[in-house]
Amino acid sequence: MSAPTTLLPFQPSSMSTAQLAAVSFLARYSGRTHTLYAFQLRQWFAWCEANALDPLVGVQRAHVELYIRSLGDRGLMDSSVVTMMHGVRGFFRFAHIDGLIPADPAVYARLPKVHRDESRTQGLDRLELIRFLQVAQTITVHHGALAYLLGINALRASEAAAVRIEDYADTLRGHRVLHLVGKGNKPDTMPITVPVLRVLEACRGDRTSGPLVLRPLTGKAIDRRDVYRMVARIAKAASIRVT
Repeated sequence: MSAPTTLLPFQPSSMSTAQLAAVSFLARYSGRTHTLYAFQLRQWFAWCEANALDPLVGVQRAHVELYIRSLGDRGLMDSSVVTMMHGVRGFFRFAHIDGLIPADPAVYARLPKVHRDESRTQGLDRLELIRFLQVAQTITVHHGALAYLLGINALRASEAAAVRIEDYADTLRGHRVLHLVGKGNKPDTMPITVPVLRVLEACRGDRTSGPLVLRPLTGKAIDRRDVYRMVARIAKAASIRVT
C-alpha cells in the first residue's frame, strides 16, 4: 500500500482517509474504551496492509468476514472475536454516517454466535453474599472495603477500583454519599449506609486523600484486574464456587 496504516498522531495534511476516519471515531471515546478500540483498529489496519487492502475505501463485506475468520484462526474464542470487532464495526458505521464510504461493509458481516450461560450472571444468593462480606473483612481491610462496594453498593469493578477517599467525604441530607463516574462517563451519587461507611473508614485509616482500596502488599492503587484477583481470593476463602 502507498499510504501508511498507523493511526496516530493526528496530522490531517498527511493522513489517509482511513486514518482520519479512525481518529474521528476514536475521538468519541476515552480511557480504557479508547485504548481498546485503538488496539482493535490497529489489528484491522495491519491485516489490511498484509493483504494489500485500504482499511476503509473499497472494503467489501467479504473482506470483513475474511478478517473475522482470521481472528478465529489465531485461536481466539468466539466471544473474543465478537469483542475484537466492536471497534472495527463502529469505525465503519461512523465512516458511513460521515459520508466517507457509500455503504457499511461490516453491518451484515457474520459474527460467531456466542451462547450466554445465564446461570453465570445470577450473582450470589443471600447467604453467599453474607459469607462473602464476612470473610472479606478477615483477609484485609482492603478486601473488606472492596467486597462492600461490590456487594452492597453494586459498583462495577472499574468503579470500585476508582473510588477515592475524597469521593465519599460529602454529606447530603444528613447522609454520607459517594460520588462516582459510572458507565458512559455519567456522574452519579449514591448514599452510603452506616455498615458500608464503617468498612470504608477502616480501610481509609489515617489517610485523608487518594485511592481508597489499595493492593495490600504494595500499597498501590488497584485496577480492574486486581479487583478480579481479590474477589477470587475472597470467594475461595468463603468456599463460594466461581464459574
